[in-house]
Amino acid sequence: MEERDYYEILGVDKKATPDEIKKAYRKKAIQYHPDRNQGDKEAEEKFKEAAEAYGVLSDPEKRQRYDQFGRAGVSGAAGNGGPFGGFGGGMSMDDIFSMFGDIFGGHTGFGGGFGGFSSSYGGGTNVRKHRGADLRVRARLTLQEIATGVEKKFKLKKYVPCPHCHGSGAEGNAGTDTCPNCKGTGTVIKSQQTILGTMQTRSTCPNCGGEGRIIKNKCKECAGEGIVYGEEVVTVKIPAGVAEGMQLVMNGKGNAGKHNGIAGDLLIVIEEEKDNQLLRDGNDLVYNLLLDFPTAALGGKVEIPTIDGKAKVNIDPGTQPGKVLRLRGKGLPDVNGYGKGDEIVNVSIYVPETLSREEKKALEQMQNSDNFKPNSSVKEKIFKKFKSLFD
Repeated sequence: MEERDYYEILGVDKKATPDEIKKAYRKKAIQYHPDRNQGDKEAEEKFKEAAEAYGVLSDPEKRQRYDQFGRAGVSGAAGNGGPFGGFGGGMSMDDIFSMFGDIFGGHTGFGGGFGGFSSSYGGGTNVRKHRGADLRVRARLTLQEIATGVEKKFKLKKYVPCPHCHGSGAEGNAGTDTCPNCKGTGTVIKSQQTILGTMQTRSTCPNCGGEGRIIKNKCKECAGEGIVYGEEVVTVKIPAGVAEGMQLVMNGKGNAGKHNGIAGDLLIVIEEEKDNQLLRDGNDLVYNLLLDFPTAALGGKVEIPTIDGKAKVNIDPGTQPGKVLRLRGKGLPDVNGYGKGDEIVNVSIYVPETLSREEKKALEQMQNSDNFKPNSSVKEKIFKKFKSLFD
């Protein structure tokens, strides 16, 4: 099934209290319980989907990560090997029913454990509030911005509350009336006779669109919609350590909802700009160092780039190609604050393609020296490193 917003799945607002989330989940669990929908695969999927949503939104820490990063923050799909961890999908029925103890008074099995709850939801109102559509923007970041965190400003073209009617959709003080079709409940009930008796179905009121109210005199600026097309500049604080493909969420910064409804969200998709010298590997950074032959043989100091400037590293005499140096803590910070990665320096040796007469003569004099002939142990050591790259 297509992944939907967890709040939308449970039918609650982003600012819903824990009790409201629990109540909404209980209602969904009753509605889609397998005992009541035997053989209905779609109902079973919705049953699992509601359980997954509740598992995240009922946990304060997971809910906070979800509000900031979306599903990437709780599913282990955060773009760099899963730094978040979380509830995730793929739940079994046993996993779902194990959560029911504090919600349904200990009824955790299939055997009619919900029998006493259905009457609690048999009536009442279901007044609907319009929710504005989400907006999506892309934030292109350099490695330096990812290392420190950054603020980005976006000029958004979107629907905003109508300034003339302040989002109500009504002209002046006209206000609204109770919908005569649904009597303000937002839903209508239809009864139908079947061989099993009278069946009732509840649906959204077509007269008021589920709002329970109708506008007396529509606003001349927005034609009664309560929203107009405008723009807003939004500043987004992007935390350090984000990764390519990660998605951040700013609640309520999307399109405004009709008739002072619920604003959608702003989704910020992270994109990484390619760095000319450093490669990213999770939270580690990789630099490929090409050493000249004299420095590799004699040793010395070389300067290499890091995420926050230049650094000098020591090269031991007799350094062989394939050697790896590690600069602790010179990588990227973990997005959850669990330390920093390292900078990995892969050493290669440059062999000149052309030589002057003097250079060639000097090398020829050294060519017959035993010290310039690799022994078997050195050869095995070097090629073992190369072989490990293909294992």
